[in-house]
Amino acid sequence: MSKREENMSQILIKNGYVISMNKNREIFKNGSILIENDRVKAVGRVDPSLINSDVEVYNALGKIILPGFINTHVHLSQQLGRGVADDVVLLTWLRERVWPYESSFDYEDSLVSSTACCVELIKTGVTTFLEAGGQYVDAMAEAVEKCGLRACLSKSTMDEGEGLPKAWQKTTQEELDFQEELFKKYNNTAEGRIKIWFGLRTIFNNSDELIKGTKILADKYKTGIHMHVLEVKEEMDYTRATRGETTVEHMNRLGALGPNLVAAHTVWLTEREIDLFRLYDVKVSHNPGAAMKVVLGFAKIPEMLEKGIAVSIGTDGAPSNNRMDMMRDMYLTSLIHKGRTLNPKTVSAEQVLEMATINGARCALMEKEIGSLEVGKKADLIILNPDTIHSLPVIDPVANIVYAMSSENVESSMCNGKWLMKNREILFLDEKELLEKIKIQNKKVMDKAGIVIPDRFPVIEIK
Repeated sequence: MSKREENMSQILIKNGYVISMNKNREIFKNGSILIENDRVKAVGRVDPSLINSDVEVYNALGKIILPGFINTHVHLSQQLGRGVADDVVLLTWLRERVWPYESSFDYEDSLVSSTACCVELIKTGVTTFLEAGGQYVDAMAEAVEKCGLRACLSKSTMDEGEGLPKAWQKTTQEELDFQEELFKKYNNTAEGRIKIWFGLRTIFNNSDELIKGTKILADKYKTGIHMHVLEVKEEMDYTRATRGETTVEHMNRLGALGPNLVAAHTVWLTEREIDLFRLYDVKVSHNPGAAMKVVLGFAKIPEMLEKGIAVSIGTDGAPSNNRMDMMRDMYLTSLIHKGRTLNPKTVSAEQVLEMATINGARCALMEKEIGSLEVGKKADLIILNPDTIHSLPVIDPVANIVYAMSSENVESSMCNGKWLMKNREILFLDEKELLEKIKIQNKKVMDKAGIVIPDRFPVIEIK
């Protein structure tokens, strides 16, 4: 054996039902995957001559292997705020709960919150995610490096807007300069798993100068832009009143539309705005759980998919969805649009799986690297165990993943050729210790923020 071969780490996952999500959407029954270092070396039938003598073997008999899910809209810094804003109207949600909560954060709060969110993402089948913006990107980067995930991180960037906490009041140039510094410091760190994107929170909080400056920098550094777009109906009236046209039309006038823009939510797009998205290859993150819970409305997802727009799935943050569970949001994605269109074929199981994998990779600007199990691509994958009472029998595996399985079926997870979870056990930290940290840190944050959640029922403390 050569010195080069001696330095190669190999993992052979064999005897599984491999859903490749490659161009031809091939599925390999009794298939195998050979992983060498951080990449896929063979898929389907593996030539024995490619396998080293010291290869690690994982027997996936009776299990399903597929690309790791890509969550395209999540807030790491909101994880400790699970339950902080349930059953309230949007302005209460934002100004009285979430903004006071987030603006009270320090580095340690963000680190614990980010780590907790990463672990939940792993346990629900996610190997890559797009962070929609928080304040302590350095803490997010530390958590991502430790947890082994792939991530596109961005700062929550705002230079104007009513009701902004004092700590968040920054000038346009301050926001641009700080993000540029973050890019230079963290982009391509953690074995290349961390990418730094530029963030635009919403048009409510972003001046035209910030929008134009962000586009210039993102294009300069060949990276992405993450923005909440037309999440609420009120945005239509606001933008028409302040800019004289709808949000997307105005961004088009500013030259801000392009293939490196991920627009989250997009609930209130007009037909013309959908056409502008198609024209400029703007990417979309659909967040069905958050949209239903915060009562945002129904995004025109079937119409976008029909026009070839890259639509993916995101969970949003814990205060608006409560669970960072991609499999639950995959289920919701298909159901709510069937119900809206009264057509059982709308947003099929195949389309949902594409949204969660290869479309997510397009949105992350990484379709050449991830999103499918193909030779030369990164070894990002998950293994599902269908042997649970809620998912058997498995008659149609693809449909079963979307309609019957849950995150409980995610047995093992790998990113960049390294195991993150095996047999439901997180490998890089003590999960019990993390659970205790979450409880302690949450109380600290709630006390600092001064948020008191009223009891729903009479509470009697027994002493």
